[in-house]
Amino acid sequence: MPGGYLFIALATILFSTMEIALKLISADFHPMQLNFIRFTVGGLVLLPLALRIMHVKRQSGELKDEEKKGSLLASFMLLGLVGSVVSMTFYQLAVTHANASVVAVLFSCNPVFVLLFAAIILRNPILPRHVLALILECVGILFIINPLHTDISLYGIVCSLLSTIFFALYAVLGTKQCMRYTGMVITCGSFLAAGLQLLLIIALSHLPPVAALLRSSGLELFADIPLFSGVTADNWPALLYVCVGVTGLGFASYFMAMQLTSPMQASLVFFLKPALAPILALIILKENIPFHMALGIGLILVGSLASLLSGERLRAILLHRQRM
Repeated sequence: MPGGYLFIALATILFSTMEIALKLISADFHPMQLNFIRFTVGGLVLLPLALRIMHVKRQSGELKDEEKKGSLLASFMLLGLVGSVVSMTFYQLAVTHANASVVAVLFSCNPVFVLLFAAIILRNPILPRHVLALILECVGILFIINPLHTDISLYGIVCSLLSTIFFALYAVLGTKQCMRYTGMVITCGSFLAAGLQLLLIIALSHLPPVAALLRSSGLELFADIPLFSGVTADNWPALLYVCVGVTGLGFASYFMAMQLTSPMQASLVFFLKPALAPILALIILKENIPFHMALGIGLILVGSLASLLSGERLRAILLHRQRM
């Protein structure tokens, strides 16, 4: 258990700097190009350790059923598609069109969507506190958007929420596989599978008929996607941090936390992230935190807390505060 909380702390720090690091280099790369680079490099960094874990499991007899290889590869492809290709493409588009602090906070609604998908897919019960959390998170999002006087890109907000929803689905789909193969193996495999899928998409985008169809459909962004262009002496350190630190170690730490604790306890990452990420964005990117955003952040924090704590634990905390 202590090891699980160590992974939670590490994932929180790395995930809280994710939007900032991506914001620093987002103008230099195409969103899908950047995802291809970060997930391929991140997967390759984790590959030696993942192979070692699989070797140990086979030696110990935990993986006797070799016929499972096909299903494992299929799981890698599905998780890579949902968590990296779809979710992180929306995520990168969100970072490009909205403030890093806004994307960070909206992405931290993840625990509530995890609850919904866990109820549908894993048949986990939805308790009254989960409904309360969903309401508070939605109200918090409205305060952040500030629809009556919004100065935030609606496109960026929609991309943020779509990214959050697909990432929650990715986390739930990967939970059972993590228990069998470890979070490190699942993270590595899904990253490399995503890299192959993104490489295929990039290759197809250069075919003249495909590129012409995309342009005529108003999807110029996805035509002729570059592969490695854009890497410079100025941006490679941030790119390396995104690939190895945030993507490789960050995602692996998150899944290791789920493996050693539980999906809900691992969601503490997204409870702490809304408090830490805007502060880091203020310090590093000089992004302002207006009152309506601070209020929205507070509501999302309370909603995340309500979803994570049992009713008895929450009442104990409130009673303790009343006595102080």
